[in-house]
Amino acid sequence: MKYSFLKNSRYVIIVILLIFMSLYLNPIIINEKAMAETNNKEDVEKAINLIFQNRNTALINGNADLIKSIFDTKTKYGTWAFDYEKEKMQYIHNWQEKQGIKFTNIVPKIVIKRIKEKSSNSYSVNLLCSTEYKYKYDNQPDKENSCRIGTYHVLSIENRSGTWVITKEWYKDPFADSLYLDNTKACSSKEYILSQNAKDNSSIGERRLKAVEYAEQFCGGASDEKYGFKYNNKYRDYNPQGGDCANFASQILFEGGKFKKNGAWNYDQTGATKAWLNADGFKNYMLGSGRASLIAHGSYDQVYKASYKLLPGDFVAYEKKGDITHISTVTSNDSRGYALVTCHNTDRNNVPWDLGWSGKNIKFWLIHVNY
Repeated sequence: MKYSFLKNSRYVIIVILLIFMSLYLNPIIINEKAMAETNNKEDVEKAINLIFQNRNTALINGNADLIKSIFDTKTKYGTWAFDYEKEKMQYIHNWQEKQGIKFTNIVPKIVIKRIKEKSSNSYSVNLLCSTEYKYKYDNQPDKENSCRIGTYHVLSIENRSGTWVITKEWYKDPFADSLYLDNTKACSSKEYILSQNAKDNSSIGERRLKAVEYAEQFCGGASDEKYGFKYNNKYRDYNPQGGDCANFASQILFEGGKFKKNGAWNYDQTGATKAWLNADGFKNYMLGSGRASLIAHGSYDQVYKASYKLLPGDFVAYEKKGDITHISTVTSNDSRGYALVTCHNTDRNNVPWDLGWSGKNIKFWLIHVNY
């Protein structure tokens, strides 16, 4: 009887110890695991910030060797990504030569949306990069201009013996339509651009001002950080269906410019008309309805002088192979009076109107809006 009691007592003590270990040791193990995962994600975030900073340094310097180690060039995906960065680098330097400017700094603001561990030392990352581009004109070294571009990235990143490498990456690049720009060094536009003066927009009307305010607040990844890098959630985002540029341009005119909707140009909870949503339909409607008038149409060489007639609240339509593929709204001018535009897909905020749209196949529609 005594033996049975002692045996049962030992069982009770063991059970109590197991309960104690479950209550107090398991949380320690779980917390250690969670802490390790947090530390890993912090390392990934630090690595991504450094990669984007190095990319931009290479872009300014025109030195592709600075970023070659970032990409896994032993794979086709890594090689494609690296070759693409080199082409973009060449375009940026061609464009600044054409423009008579020098990029002085390119500053990324990374917003991590999701980090998912794929395997040991390998991660999938979704992120937003809001990049500020700063530049000065060759004959205005004391005046710095600034614009911002927002891009959305899905990438795979891997730690290989302490070196972080991009194995895959996808993003909609703002310069994708201009990677084959050439012969810009002999372009006659440079002398003309450098001779222009700053524009005084203080006398533009209230409706134009409100249109600009709306554009700059809701340009998503390119907006000021205080706005949260978001679109207006009153409206559907049509980027997954092919593009949101005309939808945004219509919002700017309706919400900011106070243009009234009608049967042809309309948006509601059931959807949007072609004139509201489609870039070609938007351009045709604005001109056909009398709500806008044409300033100039043609290649860059044919229209760049006329672009100085654009006012904040006007817009530029971009034609590729006979089709209007994009709409941007004019929102400001830089220190040489060059028109700056704001838009969706990719998100831009006060960016020079032809930056990223300089290919030989591209024509421009410069359109004055009748507020």
